[in-house]
Amino acid sequence: MSDKTASLKDVAGAAGVSVATVSRLLNGSLTLPEETRKRIEDAIRDLNYRPNPHARRLSRGRSDTIGLVVPDIANPFFATFVAAVEAEADRRNLAVSLFATLNRTGREVAYLELIERKHVDGLIFVTNHADDGQLATHINQVGKVVIADEDVPGADVPKLFCDNEQGGYLAGRHLAAHGHREVLFVGSPQEMISGLRRFDGLRRALREHWGEDIVPAGYRGNYTVEFGREAARRFIAEGMPGTAIFATSDEITIGMIEVFRAEGVSVPGNVSIVGFDDVAPFHLFAPSVTAVRQPVRDIGRRSLALLLETNWQDLASPAPQELMPVEIVVRESVAPPAKR
Repeated sequence: MSDKTASLKDVAGAAGVSVATVSRLLNGSLTLPEETRKRIEDAIRDLNYRPNPHARRLSRGRSDTIGLVVPDIANPFFATFVAAVEAEADRRNLAVSLFATLNRTGREVAYLELIERKHVDGLIFVTNHADDGQLATHINQVGKVVIADEDVPGADVPKLFCDNEQGGYLAGRHLAAHGHREVLFVGSPQEMISGLRRFDGLRRALREHWGEDIVPAGYRGNYTVEFGREAARRFIAEGMPGTAIFATSDEITIGMIEVFRAEGVSVPGNVSIVGFDDVAPFHLFAPSVTAVRQPVRDIGRRSLALLLETNWQDLASPAPQELMPVEIVVRESVAPPAKR
């Protein structure tokens, strides 16, 4: 036996019992006479048998592994989210299988199908684009999925978001308090819950301060640095149609500031900016950037807890939706409107 790995069958043969008896003893589902148990334990020791944890998990009908689907692990926001889920899983003695989709629907669908093949016990699912119906259909078929950060409309599973509407409100209230009436919203399309609710919050705050006729202008695109650059170039080309900008992700904010700096547009001298997420080191920027902070780590931890705590056999319909609180971190990127 020294030149190969001992199997469960080898242990059973050496102990003079069945394979099922050894398996059930190891799984804790069988009590044996002391003499029989000792024979099995001696055989395990003598053969240096090492149980296959994956096989043992499958024999119990679960993998003790959670699937985590995110658009992009290079993005600091998602990297922070992943780290929080990993830490919480480690605390609960669970493994995590990480899947990066590149924000493509085809890859998202493929990973959802892992649950049906029992490779994972459930999924925490994060997308970063509007759904055409494919994702909702597959999520409803699969079951055990918690959607975090961005909605998949029509998917009837537990969902966990930050309070996007309150985040937009905090940004708008801060800008209005500094005298800004003409505020440009730079964010996702309204088909995405984050873009819709952040815009609604911004509009509500501005209307409370300036009146019901206020409708913020908007540039819509992806939560990327490149879109931030495009938005900044457009803002300059259009003659800077606003005294302040609500840039609704770290990436958009970084892209805009990059172009403004290259083009000599001063923040906050020429235009004020409030960002969103606050995972980037905005406190190190010059000037430091005021931003609405998402509790990214708390969202990651709570996503896993929600996946484990949900009674999937008796899930309410519509499924519950939780909102995590946000806060505004005031720094140096907002000042009263510059004279035209």
